[in-house]
Amino acid sequence: MGKMDRVREKWTGSSLANRLFDDIVAKIEVTKRGTAKLPRAVVKEAVEQVLTEAALTAAKGNRVKLPVLGALVRKDVPAREAGRGKNPFTGEDIDIKARPATKKPRWSFSRSVKELFADRKNW
Repeated sequence: MGKMDRVREKWTGSSLANRLFDDIVAKIEVTKRGTAKLPRAVVKEAVEQVLTEAALTAAKGNRVKLPVLGALVRKDVPAREAGRGKNPFTGEDIDIKARPATKKPRWSFSRSVKELFADRKNW
């Protein structure tokens, strides 16, 4: 399965673990004694590659769920016309520039992460 085929697949909570496992297993070296050798650089490269695939999938408009952490999704921001406004601190009239439509990444945390941060004993 090529890299681009993997980008088109739907991401679920177990996708990250499965893809990371597949990448690491493919790069494990077995010594003559039969022990597995896995350098840190290989693990780092595999994690970066899987997260890059997740970002590419989200950039194409698909929701990417990462276990425990949350979900990454693309948000379409509409265009804004130019106009006039007021500076809320000084009351001075200002010109507001036009903004073209864009697509931005948005992150939503999982309920478990939100509860961890809400619990004061974790501070």
